[in-house]
Amino acid sequence: MSTYFDTAETRSADERAAAIARDLPMQVEAAKGLPGNAALAEVDPAAVSSAEALARLPVLRKSDLVAAQKARAPFGGLTALPVAGFAHVFQSPGPIYEPGGAGHDWWRMGRFLHACGIGRGDIVQNCFGYHLTPAGMIFENGARAVGATVLPAGTGQTELQAQAAHDIGTTAYAGTPDYLKVILDKAEEMGLPLGISRAAVGGGALFPSLRQEYADRGITCLQSYATADLGNIAYESPAMEGMIVDEGVIVEIVTPGTGDPVPPGEVGELVVTTLNPDYPLIRFATGDLSAVMEGSSPCGRTNMRIKGWMGRADQTTKIKGMFVRPEQVAALVAKHDEISKARVIAERDGEMDVMIVRIESPDGGGGERYLSSVVDALKLKGRIEIVPPGSLPNDGKVIEDLRRYD
Repeated sequence: MSTYFDTAETRSADERAAAIARDLPMQVEAAKGLPGNAALAEVDPAAVSSAEALARLPVLRKSDLVAAQKARAPFGGLTALPVAGFAHVFQSPGPIYEPGGAGHDWWRMGRFLHACGIGRGDIVQNCFGYHLTPAGMIFENGARAVGATVLPAGTGQTELQAQAAHDIGTTAYAGTPDYLKVILDKAEEMGLPLGISRAAVGGGALFPSLRQEYADRGITCLQSYATADLGNIAYESPAMEGMIVDEGVIVEIVTPGTGDPVPPGEVGELVVTTLNPDYPLIRFATGDLSAVMEGSSPCGRTNMRIKGWMGRADQTTKIKGMFVRPEQVAALVAKHDEISKARVIAERDGEMDVMIVRIESPDGGGGERYLSSVVDALKLKGRIEIVPPGSLPNDGKVIEDLRRYD
């Protein structure tokens, strides 16, 4: 296997800038017809040929897409994005509908899998979800791009997953960081030796202690940063010194709420422009915090590096690989007249995410009666605690992340 996925990874700064100058104006022109981009109507695409010019354009937020899609589902009613023109249509919380393609490395995940050492001859157990949301297809598309075979395992049924990994000789894992440990522990309990030596993870924080546990078991674990809207944004290489920005996107770090770029090293919100002609998103705000790292990776890849996920610019929090948003907590409260307030708390139990839902209710008692409402509103199961009215802090928080990332 070659060291690099392609020659784009080792381009000089001048070569990368020249490619942006060639491709970016076409992306801006194509984006004018997409939902939520009315602010681009008067923009001259030819004038947007650099990162500096890009920074003068308005920021596109998820709320813009939600509003446009609610007005005319599924993609804002624009003929520029016919549903029949894509291989897949996905749904994410909001709801937001995202298109997906099946062409070569459409989501740009192949670059990350190649950096993980995954390629032809590998069997990838893909434990990302395949239902409604795109993560499963994103990683499957990337695996095909590097010539690997895929076991479309999805989530859950751990005993069957362990048996399959043993029977077919799985060599690589793709999924959330903590679920691999669940499979490994189950296989050990069942007396099944596994041959997994590489793990490509995303959808949650990879804690140093968990990475070390995998290393102790002979598994190299690297992480990527991707979203349903944008595909792969940045990824780790074997150097494990920051996350390298993918060649198919332009990343800016901006002051949250303003869109103004911050100095290198300063923490701000990630804003991403895709260079995918099928679905060009211009200055799309992720709501995630990160910072630019100085210099380039020791692995020889020359694109900008970021420090990875450093929290949310808003209260939206990822738990067990799923985003939980303030509006979902509000929907839970609205379901029951007796609930005055609720707070979702993200914690850790060993290497696993735990969600606690604290509900203010004068009725007291156990929380079992709210279980179906919690699952319906938050799309996750968690421990439910009933507390008296007035018990939760009056600080405006409805989601609190108590996990440590150091």
